[in-house]
Amino acid sequence: MEFVHKSVLFDESIKALNLDNTKIIVDGTAGGGGHSGEIAKYAKQLIAVDQDPDAISVLNKRLGGRDNVIIVNDNFSNIKSIIKNLDVEQIDGLLLDLGVSSYQLDNGERGFSFHKDAPLDMRMSKSGLSAKDVVNNYSEQELADIIFKYGEEKFSRRIAANIVKARAENPIETTFELVDIIKASMPQKAMRESHPARRTFQAIRIEVNGELDVLKKALDDAFDCLNHGGRIAIITFHSLEDRIVKEKFNDWTRGCICPKEFPVCVCGNKPKGKVLKPISPSKQELEINPRARSSRLRVFEKY
Repeated sequence: MEFVHKSVLFDESIKALNLDNTKIIVDGTAGGGGHSGEIAKYAKQLIAVDQDPDAISVLNKRLGGRDNVIIVNDNFSNIKSIIKNLDVEQIDGLLLDLGVSSYQLDNGERGFSFHKDAPLDMRMSKSGLSAKDVVNNYSEQELADIIFKYGEEKFSRRIAANIVKARAENPIETTFELVDIIKASMPQKAMRESHPARRTFQAIRIEVNGELDVLKKALDDAFDCLNHGGRIAIITFHSLEDRIVKEKFNDWTRGCICPKEFPVCVCGNKPKGKVLKPISPSKQELEINPRARSSRLRVFEKY
């Protein structure tokens, strides 16, 4: 299957990086090379990073011949070691397009989609803990907590109980088996609001890939790697990751943190940069790509 991914907020994210031919940019979620291909046209050097081996194969075909492109098979949370291994001291920009790609969703074999019957997998790197491991080995309490915390699913305890009940008969092997269990756990009214499995699948995917912990680490390390005037541009797709990005950016822009009753500042804390206005997809983009509906672009510039 060809690696096709519709890059969300494409023009907006490229503009946000403030590109020119003096800058070193990291695309930490290079995927099929949508953003990367455009960045490479204007940047001095592009470091295209992805943890998915399928994406790396495509990147090598599409961008491997360009002199200013370096392709790295790794997780973007390892940004410090990635640039160190390339003898790069600082970078001028980082782009992260978070979440699962259109290719991963549409490729049934990867097990990300609740619309396609496939083995329970959901591993972006194709290695390590799988969705099958989580569903069949986690305790009922652990499952309920994950589905509630990462999926914000109010029927999490009922879903977890039914997963444990079903796997006592036979291991849960496929996406549709899991979908059927989820559907049986929810009232009819709740299933009319959106696909009943959407929140649970999101939760399990986040757990499998450690997505929120990876994001937190990447943000802190990326700030240390960023030159003055450099920018971090992040496209988020759900409230959990968006909250992490928003709060971290706000922390970096916060000045004095002394109690209000202090007559003068004694903390010495100063803003480390500024946040640009968040951007959501245009009506035109949503008509072309409905999957962009929940996306948001947040941008931070370091002083």
